[in-house]
Amino acid sequence: MRCVLRKSVLILITSMLLTSLSFAGGDVEAGKYKAETCLGCHGVPSYTNVYPTYSVPLLGGQHAEYIVIALKAYQNGERSHPTMQAHAVGLSEQDMADIGAYFQSLK
Repeated sequence: MRCVLRKSVLILITSMLLTSLSFAGGDVEAGKYKAETCLGCHGVPSYTNVYPTYSVPLLGGQHAEYIVIALKAYQNGERSHPTMQAHAVGLSEQDMADIGAYFQSLK
């Protein structure tokens, strides 16, 4: 039982490390170009979406890891928002890492 638990923990740690390494691979300059359309909503202070009505979060300074996870969730349908799903569907892993790195670089 302990051996199985140790292997599970090792696998979990390894996968987390590999995932975090992929986030570190984002290019801020490439992300700046790729995130231009994002700024139309996520770069406007106090912007409110019409339907469904909610405040659109500003993404400047957000952790790159969070942005990548969110984009993947929109891409695979785990998160539901038609506009975000439409933007995320065509993004590659590198695109997401670049966009995440760019937003993280904004303070």
